[in-house]
Amino acid sequence: MKANIAFMHGPRDLRIEEVELPELKPNQILVKTKSCGICGSDVHCFKGESAEGRYDIAPYTPGHEVGGQIVAVGSEVSTLKVNDKVTAECVLACGHCVNCKEGLMPSACLNMRELGFRPDSPGGFGEYLIIEEEYAYKIPDNWSYDMGAWVETFSIGYFGIWGNGGYIDASDYALVMGAGPVGLSAAMVCKTSGAKTIVADVNEVRRQRALQYGADVVLNPMDADYYEQIKKATDGHGPSVIAEASGSNAALAAIFDVAGHSCRVNLIGHSIGRKVPVEIGKTIWSTLKIKGSGGTKNWMQRTIRFMSAIKDQYDFDALNSHHIPFKDLDKGMDLAVNHPDEAFKVMLTFED
Repeated sequence: MKANIAFMHGPRDLRIEEVELPELKPNQILVKTKSCGICGSDVHCFKGESAEGRYDIAPYTPGHEVGGQIVAVGSEVSTLKVNDKVTAECVLACGHCVNCKEGLMPSACLNMRELGFRPDSPGGFGEYLIIEEEYAYKIPDNWSYDMGAWVETFSIGYFGIWGNGGYIDASDYALVMGAGPVGLSAAMVCKTSGAKTIVADVNEVRRQRALQYGADVVLNPMDADYYEQIKKATDGHGPSVIAEASGSNAALAAIFDVAGHSCRVNLIGHSIGRKVPVEIGKTIWSTLKIKGSGGTKNWMQRTIRFMSAIKDQYDFDALNSHHIPFKDLDKGMDLAVNHPDEAFKVMLTFED
């Protein structure tokens, strides 16, 4: 069976090619792609600014924010069936190496693959996606495929708050740094818990959008009195929970100046590969608790239930700023790469 699939050959070298799909292995499913979001990580790889995308090994198919429908299943597939709507995990742990058997995070897996970042785990920038059953998750029949493509993004913000021993409740003051897709996901999680939710972003359009997706207060970190505004918004306490979702050097450094005493700091935004000067000593005297996560662990089904519970409160489909047909992938990438302020989430669509 032939299909049109995109391959990243190197920086700024993304091509749609007609290829023959391989035969399904017994534990794999064949998914007709319906929606696939272009993530900031895809942009960084496309620009040659990230080593996460492994085109140094061989050309690979990007795309890890996927919604689609199963059209065929392998002989050993037992829980999913043809016509099911599905989404997929991004960080693919093997489950059998020594680190996986220790119960460590997927990022510790000695055989880790990443959907849409490696030639051995092709992603959703193609008419069809082949993936093992264990990494695919059924989404409700009444969901749009676009909403299915949002599950991976939302899981990052959700796990960033609650995963690895995290928690939040109505007594908390939460500060979310960054109002991109992951930041808004974290904001919705914070607000659903009942916490007073503050979102900071330098972009006015994103700040206004955040007010529709969980933020009680929005702040501009470029304001001269930014720290004083945070104090006021938290009734003088400072944040008790911080979700850093921007990955910017300035935001990472500011954590140690704005965090309230005993604040639970959740590092979500990507900053790997950079040394960021921070006043780490404040961790001691403020008793900060800092945690991160690589991928999510046993979280996708919970994410789907969470999103189902709040989908009538928050319009996930409205978060997609652009819908671009897959055949016009170059246009979609241009929007995501060169017009980030305008293109909040570029969603690729696929013909039936």
